[in-house]
Amino acid sequence: MIWLVFAVSAGVIVVVGTKLSRFGDQIAELTGLGRLWIGVVLMAAATSLPEVFTTVSAAWMDAPDLAAGDLFGAGLTNMLTLGLIDLLHRQKRVWQQAALEHTLTAALAMVLTGLAAFFVLLHIHVAPLGVGLGSLSLLMLYVLGMRLVFRQEDMKRRRLEQEALVERLAGSHDASAARGAALRRAGSGFALGALALLVAAPALAWSADRIAEETGISATFIGTSLLAIATSLPELVTSFAAVRLGAFDLAVGNLFGSNAFNMAAFFFADLAYRGGGLLAHVGPAHALTALWSIVMMNVGLMGIIYRAEKRFMLIEPDSLLMIAMYLLGLWLLFQ
Repeated sequence: MIWLVFAVSAGVIVVVGTKLSRFGDQIAELTGLGRLWIGVVLMAAATSLPEVFTTVSAAWMDAPDLAAGDLFGAGLTNMLTLGLIDLLHRQKRVWQQAALEHTLTAALAMVLTGLAAFFVLLHIHVAPLGVGLGSLSLLMLYVLGMRLVFRQEDMKRRRLEQEALVERLAGSHDASAARGAALRRAGSGFALGALALLVAAPALAWSADRIAEETGISATFIGTSLLAIATSLPELVTSFAAVRLGAFDLAVGNLFGSNAFNMAAFFFADLAYRGGGLLAHVGPAHALTALWSIVMMNVGLMGIIYRAEKRFMLIEPDSLLMIAMYLLGLWLLFQ
């Protein structure tokens, strides 16, 4: 019965998360934002909603290791997705087709993940207003980092807005009305999807906690593997769809942006956790997951930067290496 609840709630999250991504893409298209900015902010936030709601539910249930395992494990799973989309799309290397501007988002995600690992190991029990100092620091750094990404993309955004303005001026009043109606439909669909996640996420967190109890496997491992994979499925589906459309920046930005956003999500989990300072109450094994995801993000970052025409097997960043590292990371955590 527990496995059925887990499967059904995970299925709901996958379907709703995928639709959320589609609505988010429509909203971004209708407002004239660029693909990198869409992937890093809007798509990353949309596809990370299952992790956020599930983590908040786990924290509310007083299961801090399950909550932290979901967010840290999602970092590993997103990098596995980055390896899979590059492996399965061999006619064009996804990593090399992505814009170099993704290095800023990847660096931000690595800094946030490293800082989260630091707070896990340090066990700071300072919790002003019931929110841990670590979670508050992660949120503030994420906001500042997104400001940097926004400034980097500001020129592109302005150019797209000018082009869109010219098109609107050249178009008819009926076209403007149709655009407004489409934007309202996309906004309504996005809001309904978020409400559906509010129902499915607590069920997923509860069933994962019960599975950990019944199987005797630690909540840390269950959260990092089973729960993280289930809540990261929207990123997987969305990234594969983006690659098929040739929107490589959308796919890569979604994955690195999700890793950064997930670290900021510790703040929302901390609001729900009643023990005071969630990162101070989780096991040190989560630091291993965080540091290993940083290593995997570094491999992905090197793959984006590496632009050599002549390729050599076994001495360059590759998708197979990323997949092998994910499996090795899970094995280390299980041990």
